[in-house]
Amino acid sequence: MVTEKEIERINQLAKKSKTTEGLTEEEAKEQAVLRRKYIDSFKSNLRAHLDSIKKV
Repeated sequence: MVTEKEIERINQLAKKSKTTEGLTEEEAKEQAVLRRKYIDSFKSNLRAHLDSIKKV
């Protein structure tokens, strides 16, 4: 599960990447790790939700 703090960090890095300053190599790696964690969590939650749906 991704915490609110991690989501805030993802958003901070996304905003910084759009500036002329850009991201450092370390920040880019951190962003990739956080994005992967977010995507994996989202997919897991979606699968669980879809598995709980019952056809009537």
